[in-house]
Amino acid sequence: MIKKIGSVFFLGSLLLVNAQEKTTDIENIEFQGKFISTPYKSANQNITVITKEDIANAPSKSIDEILQQVPGMDIRRRGSNGVQSDISFRGSSFEQVLLLLNGVRMNDSQTGHNSMNLPVDLEDVEKIEIIKGPAARRFGQNAYAGVINVITKPGIGKKVKISAEGGDYSSYGLGFNAQMGNEKFANTLQANASGSQGYMYNTDYEIRNVFYQGKLNIKNGDLRLQAGFSEKKFGANGFYASKTAIDQYEEMQASIVSVAHQQTFGKLKINSNVYWRRGQDMYLFNRQKPSIYRNMHIGNNVGGEINSSYQWGLGTTGVGVELRKEFLVSSNLGNPNRFVSQVFFEHHFSLLDKKLNITPGISWANYSKEGNFFYPGLDVGYNFNPNNKVYGNIAKVHRIPTFTDLYYVSPQESGNPNLLPENGISSEVGYQYQNQRILAKVSGFLRDSKNSIDWIKKDINDKTWAAENVGNIKIKGIETEINYKMTNWLKMMAGYTYIDGKFQKSNEFVSKYIMDNLRHQFIGKVEAKFLGAFTNEIVYRYNERMNLGSYQLLDNKLSFNKKDYSVYVLVNNITNTKYTEAFGVEMPQRWFHIGFSYTINMK
Repeated sequence: MIKKIGSVFFLGSLLLVNAQEKTTDIENIEFQGKFISTPYKSANQNITVITKEDIANAPSKSIDEILQQVPGMDIRRRGSNGVQSDISFRGSSFEQVLLLLNGVRMNDSQTGHNSMNLPVDLEDVEKIEIIKGPAARRFGQNAYAGVINVITKPGIGKKVKISAEGGDYSSYGLGFNAQMGNEKFANTLQANASGSQGYMYNTDYEIRNVFYQGKLNIKNGDLRLQAGFSEKKFGANGFYASKTAIDQYEEMQASIVSVAHQQTFGKLKINSNVYWRRGQDMYLFNRQKPSIYRNMHIGNNVGGEINSSYQWGLGTTGVGVELRKEFLVSSNLGNPNRFVSQVFFEHHFSLLDKKLNITPGISWANYSKEGNFFYPGLDVGYNFNPNNKVYGNIAKVHRIPTFTDLYYVSPQESGNPNLLPENGISSEVGYQYQNQRILAKVSGFLRDSKNSIDWIKKDINDKTWAAENVGNIKIKGIETEINYKMTNWLKMMAGYTYIDGKFQKSNEFVSKYIMDNLRHQFIGKVEAKFLGAFTNEIVYRYNERMNLGSYQLLDNKLSFNKKDYSVYVLVNNITNTKYTEAFGVEMPQRWFHIGFSYTINMK
């Protein structure tokens, strides 16, 4: 059934593209790479950009929820409204995705479960840039299957925005955003709080975020400072050990401080940053009886990088260096640490009157405990005309085990200090059509991984999950997407992804994570504007997992926006579907939200 849906959708996309009158006036969205900023239509990878307008209209309350509306992305949530989520691309593990905040690495070296602890609220995000496919040669560790860059923007002028919301399960949200500055020096301070009594026993939560961002313009460049703190406290009913562990509890903190510099000297562009990310994770097996089992982990990533690009007669050359220290103090994992050195090289050039664009690149990484790794890759794209292009890319990738993979020990889990790094070859070929009204994409992808890491049991009745290299995993699939702006008041989007996973030893163990990946995914959304100030967006999602069956979800948001204030009504899971996304954790059924925001402009 779903294969038929995908075929009909693909043929319909092609017919719609052919029927649309072509135009050379294409909106160029700039995608900020590590070395080179690239117009969206010129990028030779599968890229998605979620704009501020997309975020404002989406029926989503958190960053992980809006990412669920991107074809090919699998966001497996535990709990609601951004409590905790695992992110994967096209059948990858949650450890194989790199998360950036304004270009600064936010991944947690303890475990990928904590990488989404971001100190910003969805409403304060300017845009989200997503690379589907390998990007290790540009970004290093974790950019195995994809990269997400969450971007905020310091405000110009003097204004204060306040917001509040309430909903089912005694949920609430409060927000504050103050902007003060001018073209020379811009500043933004954000603070947000949210919470709920929970949609079932022991799923209550409290989330607090504080974030500052400043930007000082200098000659041909700028200096940027960001500092943020996030705290989450939540009941973790069945989140980890087993479904029967209903009294688990967790408190997490994440903080980030970074200073970045960017400046252009003629044809030479230099950007650099230094950063410190701290993560804290306190876990109780039973929140009523803390003495039964308690873990405390405090991890720090401290690093800096400098990147440069130079335009010359043979194209644009980019080189970069990054140094990073990762260290952890843990009641369970001990005090592991590693030092990472990375060197990046990339060159972009064009042939055939700039229709053929080629970007080879390579990076080298040295891990103080694991040794040396090379990440070569190649991107190629050919633009038939300003509207049509084909592209392809291929790259080698590695992933070093996290400290949890290596050293975690509990009555239910056992890490493995002898784990080998994962490695693989990833490739994609695709076609893209874009004009003022239509963006249509179709691609095929393949990722062949060796020494893949998963948590497994030899038998379903075993009590302990063990981290192991489970052998070779080959992921292949297709992805289609079309965005169609019919009129200024009506937009539609549809996307379908099919993933076929082959596991060399799939009959020899019980998988905790890999075997729960998506096989079929269909996403459809319709956004309508009417009566001048109203916007309604409805999103339908169909997910079919390899081992957990299928489910359908329907979300809707109705917004009223005037110059200085807005009001919205949001309903998640309209059809009251019962479903799970990760490890059998039951997700919320129908959930109503109502909220408003008001902006005070000061002179």
